[in-house]
Amino acid sequence: MPIVKVDGVEIEVPQGATVLQACELAGKEIPRFCYHERLSIAGNCRMCLVEVKPGPPKPQASCALPAADKQEIFTNSPMVKNAREGIMEFLLINHPLDCPICDQGGECDLQDQSVAYGRGHSRYDENKRAVTEKYMGPIVKTVMTRCIQCTRCIRFAEEVSGVEEIGAIFRGEDMQITSYLENAVKSELSGNVVDLCPVGALTSKPYAFEARPWELRKTLTIDVMDAVGTNIRLDSRGRQVLRCVPRINEDVNEEWATDKTRHAIDGLVRRRLDKPYVRVNGKLVPATWDEAFAAIKAVDAGNSVAAVAGDLVDCETMFAAKALLAKMGSTMLEGRQTGMAYDTSSLAAVNFNTTIAGTERADAILLVGTNLRWEAPLVNTRIRKAIKKGAKVFAIGPETDLTYKVEWLGDDLALLGNLPEAVTEVFGKAERPMVIVGGGALKGGHGAALALVDTLGLVKDGWNGFNVVHMAASRMGGLMLGYAQKGGIADVMGAKLGFFLGADEVDFSQFAGFKVFVGHHGDKGAAAADVILPGVTYAEKSGTWVNLEGRVQQGERAVFAPGDARDDWSIFRALSEVLGHTLSFDSLAGLREEMYAAVPALRHQALATFDWQMPSLDTKGEGVLAGYPIKDFYLTNAICRASPTMQRCSAELLHGEDFAEAAE
Repeated sequence: MPIVKVDGVEIEVPQGATVLQACELAGKEIPRFCYHERLSIAGNCRMCLVEVKPGPPKPQASCALPAADKQEIFTNSPMVKNAREGIMEFLLINHPLDCPICDQGGECDLQDQSVAYGRGHSRYDENKRAVTEKYMGPIVKTVMTRCIQCTRCIRFAEEVSGVEEIGAIFRGEDMQITSYLENAVKSELSGNVVDLCPVGALTSKPYAFEARPWELRKTLTIDVMDAVGTNIRLDSRGRQVLRCVPRINEDVNEEWATDKTRHAIDGLVRRRLDKPYVRVNGKLVPATWDEAFAAIKAVDAGNSVAAVAGDLVDCETMFAAKALLAKMGSTMLEGRQTGMAYDTSSLAAVNFNTTIAGTERADAILLVGTNLRWEAPLVNTRIRKAIKKGAKVFAIGPETDLTYKVEWLGDDLALLGNLPEAVTEVFGKAERPMVIVGGGALKGGHGAALALVDTLGLVKDGWNGFNVVHMAASRMGGLMLGYAQKGGIADVMGAKLGFFLGADEVDFSQFAGFKVFVGHHGDKGAAAADVILPGVTYAEKSGTWVNLEGRVQQGERAVFAPGDARDDWSIFRALSEVLGHTLSFDSLAGLREEMYAAVPALRHQALATFDWQMPSLDTKGEGVLAGYPIKDFYLTNAICRASPTMQRCSAELLHGEDFAEAAE
């Protein structure tokens, strides 16, 4: 490994490291605009100039220069200082003085670095150029006069999201960044360019002019829009969440988040259930908590009681409902509300065993009945990285654009028992083979997919290539807590009393019993309920979620719920007293201790370990995949459906509706 000297300090750096990386290993801060750790090197902003010996007597771009043995690097010499001041002057030639009205103000790289590395005055008095605004869709707001052509957004679109709709036109001083034909960018990850932009050229359209960063209270929590478990930070002011941004977690989401994760938050304050309701003469009327509990107590259900968990609920809520049902003598628990029924006797057989980060290491991948671009977009980006390292991808299912090259085999699950020779040949040579089974293929293909473990050699020392991708944030936690019946939700539809925990996707016409909806939005579940008990959203509770790879994660409360809404677990605790089946815990800490005793894996925020064993299932793949479970990426749950931003994304990006933009 090369040994270099940085400002007189000798350090050893990895082979292939750049001078910029060597400087950072030595603890030196190097300014940059175009360089980003997760994108290819562009070397076009020149802000990272350093002095290098031996070498030419001029500053050099450290991001694009390989570190070499016996190299001397100077990061704060007079030559470097003058060069950085000059570069900053050039960058600011055409930059407008928009800081007072710019949404990037207070967290802007250009502001920070102009103070730290720029001159205290300007020598330019020529007219600044102006660039017309570009239209990039309902998520990204553009003020392109501020753009410094760092090209981060272009490289992100090409390398990470795979939707190459952002590029540059013209040359030199006339260069402009724009979307293709100035149309909306049709990527479910487009909001990440706002975080990447080092100036205020690309900002968040739904968040425009809402708040300054120093006004916001920041809360660390977990996203529930899919089963990836994206680590996020909710920025709130008063009782409203104004912004959602991703946190860095290399094992889960790196530093990305989907547009749904970022912008469904405006649905948190719309269509909310803020008081109990009871159905009287066919109509829902407002009630007190006592009246709502009394209506439930009046139901003569005995032990014919069921609980159905929705897609967004936390483990604490599911455990509280399970504890109440246990006191009432029932074990009818189900979390697969859309009707999926697959074997859950072995959690390893329904887990994403390779892990999200491990996906990058796969060298042969077979997708079975999954549209990963919608079901788990941040797993899809990992597959793109695996392809860059040489992995080959095959897929069974209806053809769709996954943003990378896929060899489609057909849409018949019988193919699982008779894979083409081209597939078996690639997998036979693979060191780290991988199969990903989607929810749509589990019913007719779970056993056949598990049979591939032996035929394709998916499980080896230090490697498990069998994976199931879930779409609901509550799914793995629910399975660990026993929310699964052998026949799926059909097995609980005959109950006389049903608790629906934010379960809006259930076919309520099949449930003839008394329906109690415990949730936060007036959606399908509330419309069908006999009693509504207002609960809280993920932003208004401290909860535990388990992502699709079995990673246990906890989120914190960011804001308080509106009106009479209460924490879901406390609703079941209060109801248990009225029903005469008082639960033994009376605090969140007490509930968690009981939950940890029942399921020890939930105690630690880490990957839960499931012993690898395969259930005995029919290995014959049956059925033709006509489509994928998710029909509209932007409207998958009650919060999204209440969000004006998600409604517009769906209408414009998926259904082709046109929206007029007002001139500014």
